[in-house]
Amino acid sequence: MATPRSAKKAARKSGSKSAKAGLIFPVGRVGSLLRKGQYARRVSASGALYTTAVLEYLTAELLELTVKAAAQSGKKVRRLSPRTLTLAVRHDDDIGSLLKNVTFSKGGVVPTVSKAVAKKH
Repeated sequence: MATPRSAKKAARKSGSKSAKAGLIFPVGRVGSLLRKGQYARRVSASGALYTTAVLEYLTAELLELTVKAAAQSGKKVRRLSPRTLTLAVRHDDDIGSLLKNVTFSKGGVVPTVSKAVAKKH
């Protein structure tokens, strides 16, 4: 015996794609931006979901590294600055290699002494 249509609709899980996937970033918006940007002729729903998950993971990793770098500075930090983000990224091997050509606005540079200068003194 077939179930009525209203029962099928009630059994379906409602909610956003992000909620179904357990993500914070919006899957629908990322999918729209992928289609609008014309990066490919066609964009699947799973492609938007995967891209959103990767973006959320990378953001969480960057935030975690920045918080650790701020805690290591010894000061009580209430706000994360671009400088702290730059130092955190440059000291991490994996994310540093991923973002090696990225310039953070007002991030400064990593404090180092050149080998040539160090040998003279």
